[in-house]
Amino acid sequence: MDRTLFTPQLSTLSDTYRTIAYDLRARTDRYEGPYNLSALADDLAALLDTLNVESIVLAGVSTGGFMALDFVNRYPERVRGIILINSMAASHTETERNEYSNLAAQVRKNGPTDQLLDIGRVRMFGETTRETNPVLVEHWVNRWRTYPGEAIYYEMQSWIGREDFTDKLSNITVPFLSIHGTEDTVLAPERTESMLTQVPYGDQVLIEDAGHSAPIERPDPVNHAIREFLSDVSTCQIQSQFSVW
Repeated sequence: MDRTLFTPQLSTLSDTYRTIAYDLRARTDRYEGPYNLSALADDLAALLDTLNVESIVLAGVSTGGFMALDFVNRYPERVRGIILINSMAASHTETERNEYSNLAAQVRKNGPTDQLLDIGRVRMFGETTRETNPVLVEHWVNRWRTYPGEAIYYEMQSWIGREDFTDKLSNITVPFLSIHGTEDTVLAPERTESMLTQVPYGDQVLIEDAGHSAPIERPDPVNHAIREFLSDVSTCQIQSQFSVW
């Protein structure tokens, strides 16, 4: 995805908050690698410096969530709260690493072929979205067709071999929210539960009828969860809870 993944959140939350979305390297003309999640975290720090932003509530989807954990580890003073959307702290299994490495090699060699795009349809969107909102799905499939194979390859390489972050979660002292689609087949929701026991202020909201792209599949409940979290961060009223919307 690119920064337009967050369009529903920016258009809704900007009535109260300053909202910023930006493209990671893979969606710019600087996509060539190799680079890792720490490099992406440093990119964000440089962006905040340029915008004269001292601290943020940081939200990341999937890869963005992996980077967000690295960022809060490297720049804890710049984070007031963290939101992981369809992401997790645990590392990928060896089977997953092998599978993703093979996919990355294929797309690097052949670009985003129809076969790989079909895999993306199934993995990036839940069954409900694919059945009820095919226009949304095809919008993104057409967007993926424009990505250089090298850009996709290096983006995948930045996270395939990442280390398990679970043991470092106890160092996160700011409020922590996990938002996850119940139909996510890339990262099953139960793989995120262990995170909540490791952070002092951890909540999770499950989004019904949404897959790996919850912010655009079901923007209203995602926006509601984020708005409530931001309000709690502002007033320092964080209580552990588990919700299904």
